[in-house]
Amino acid sequence: MVHVHESSISLATLTIGVTAHRHIDPAREPLVRQRVREFLLRLQHEFPDLPLQLVSALAAGGDQLVAEEALALGIPVLAPLPMTQTEYERDFDDPETLRRFRNLLARSEVRILPLTPGNNAEDIAAGGAPRDRQYAQLGVFVSSHCQILLALWDGEPSAAVGGTAEVVYFHLHESMPALGWSVPTPNQLAEETNDLVYHMPCVRASRAEARGEPPPTPRWLTADRSWPGTDPIPHEHRVLFTHMQAYNRDLRRHRARIDADAAGLFPANDEQRRDTRLMHRLDTLYRQSDWLAVHYQRRVRHGLIATHLLAVAMGLAYIAYDNVHADWRLLLIFLLCFGIGWIWYRVGKRRDWHRKYLDYRALAEGLRVQLYWHLAGVRASEEVLFAYDSFLQKQDIELGWIRHVMRGASLIHDRRRAPGLEWLHWSIADWVGSKESHRGQLSYYARKSAQCEARYRITRRVSALALLTGLGVAVLLIVLNQRLSPNVANYLLVLVGLLPLIAGVRNAYGHKQAEKELIKQYRFMSSIFARARKQLDVASDDAQRRGILKALGEACLQEHTEWILMHRERPLEQSQLT
Repeated sequence: MVHVHESSISLATLTIGVTAHRHIDPAREPLVRQRVREFLLRLQHEFPDLPLQLVSALAAGGDQLVAEEALALGIPVLAPLPMTQTEYERDFDDPETLRRFRNLLARSEVRILPLTPGNNAEDIAAGGAPRDRQYAQLGVFVSSHCQILLALWDGEPSAAVGGTAEVVYFHLHESMPALGWSVPTPNQLAEETNDLVYHMPCVRASRAEARGEPPPTPRWLTADRSWPGTDPIPHEHRVLFTHMQAYNRDLRRHRARIDADAAGLFPANDEQRRDTRLMHRLDTLYRQSDWLAVHYQRRVRHGLIATHLLAVAMGLAYIAYDNVHADWRLLLIFLLCFGIGWIWYRVGKRRDWHRKYLDYRALAEGLRVQLYWHLAGVRASEEVLFAYDSFLQKQDIELGWIRHVMRGASLIHDRRRAPGLEWLHWSIADWVGSKESHRGQLSYYARKSAQCEARYRITRRVSALALLTGLGVAVLLIVLNQRLSPNVANYLLVLVGLLPLIAGVRNAYGHKQAEKELIKQYRFMSSIFARARKQLDVASDDAQRRGILKALGEACLQEHTEWILMHRERPLEQSQLT
């Protein structure tokens, strides 16, 4: 199996795609094989909690060489075929390479890619441009579904459609001239996190004159630079892989609680209906990501409450020391509260509670859209390019790991077992729902809007009450200054200082929770789902319904992007204690 499962959890994987020449110089093959093995071992050593998987078409030459080394190390292989196996085997001229292909295929998971637009089986069998387009599509698929492209390539440009040079170019620049494919215009200026190539130079068998030359060393390539392969993985990519590894560690650490408490998108009595592997994969990823998001949300919320309460306690201790009694124990309480808050802050920062809460929530919501789109048959014609590469792409580069996890999930899609039509109607009822049924996101956003409005009203009332009471006490002190005993006056002074402090702390807590901004966001999403519900009710056919769900999913992904950016600006900070 390509995807790693432990109990009921599904681990993120580091996917290595392969593009390679078919005819590698036999004299150099042992060196190439050694370098491939060392590269795979290096990745396993650097990311021990991030299982590797290989995506290779198992073509003659470099593809088979890399697959053999991967399987020898226990790395699972996914074999996307550009056409049916029978048709693909016609391109194997040597019986030995055909035998190796069949042997490797039997040990791999197979995915047959669809026909490119305008192609048919007869044209592919006839060869020429239609067949070349299938190979070009294969290169796009491998590039779009891996985090590192391993290129066994001589480094020379080539006009061969779908050849190694063209696949490397597509991975670096997201353009495949042979198919007329390129990155969508809105994302052209976004920083790329999926352009990493490990170029392992190799000599073609046709260039025997190059055998006397010293073998070039491997190099890392991205769209804008190149450096020695012995150097560490680029920092921006290492951060993404490290976050994926942290996700796996959290899954293993909390596996028992996830098994016991996590809830997926399918009701308990409907879980047996997850009749495709992608359904099961996406629902498993959602339920574990949702559980982790809720878990770290509690940690963050408890941290916010604790630090704000400690800030009030510190203020009370200092005001009492200054106005009531200069007792050293009050200063001790002040320092103790500060110390507890500082320790809590350091623990939360070291364990990355805030980032994990936001990232895991964004991942869960992205998976929600991915699952409902799959069930409803949305994007069924877009199986080659990864469909969610624009999600969070124009924001913080560190969020790219979320797309990597979603990219890995989409690898196992099996178009021969697409969900039935009944799943379209189930998705509408379960995803959109209605206000009356209390099912779906329509009622969820209406409910969350009301809750946020209630919290915001409490914040305003508490702040106003504290400020007005503080002002009233101050006025009372002025009016009755000569009539009050020193002790009473001192206690009233404490209230004058404490009540505005409480108001300020409550306002600060509301700001950290983004209460005001969330009201607008939830109202907006509630209106989006309400309009979608109305349009779905009058839609004339299923194609129109799928179009509405596609637009709805894109709006949801955009909303999740806005949500995570808003909350990333409000982390738990040590300065809150002061």
